[in-house]
Amino acid sequence: MINVTKSYLPDFEEYSKVLKKAWEKSWLTNNGVLSQELESKISNYLGVNNTIYVNNGTIALQLAIKTLDKNKDEIITTPFSYVATTNAILWEGFKPIFCDINSKNYCIDENKIENLITKKTSAILATHVFGNPCNIEKIETIGKKYNLKIIYDGAHAFGTIYKENSLLSYGDISICSFHATKIFHTVEGGCVITNSSEDFKKINLF
Repeated sequence: MINVTKSYLPDFEEYSKVLKKAWEKSWLTNNGVLSQELESKISNYLGVNNTIYVNNGTIALQLAIKTLDKNKDEIITTPFSYVATTNAILWEGFKPIFCDINSKNYCIDENKIENLITKKTSAILATHVFGNPCNIEKIETIGKKYNLKIIYDGAHAFGTIYKENSLLSYGDISICSFHATKIFHTVEGGCVITNSSEDFKKINLF
């Protein structure tokens, strides 16, 4: 068999030391000491205020969507993304409104978003495809103009820098995947990132 990719693994001895710490603390559920330590280190590395570590990127998307106003049940999104992007919208009771993509980088076509906005639109959920940035300035200008929340699916974007800042620091909320196929991974996992203290509190209630 020829592997397309191979997950990076840390030195086993070093990994064993961390595993031993978890074993000694006997805290195996969420929000444990090591989980909090990881969240803090990710926030510092990315230069963001709040990071919530979760079990995968799909759950991260669902938590981000849970912060929205359900009286407006439409979310403008891209058809070119992993299936979890659309599934998360549907699972949370919202309707995906698909916007065409830009043929140059396969991200959502920012010039076609406004024509899809209605009184029922709650948010724009755009994916940074392959870690390539969407047109952040245009999308966030549209968000402010129509009072829409901006959520970025940054599953591939950990480590991507845009204008000297982490790409995950933009928008109201960004999510990231830490699946074993990603550059930075925790075997399985993901996170929700926000600079909003209000959204941070909401997400932690779930």
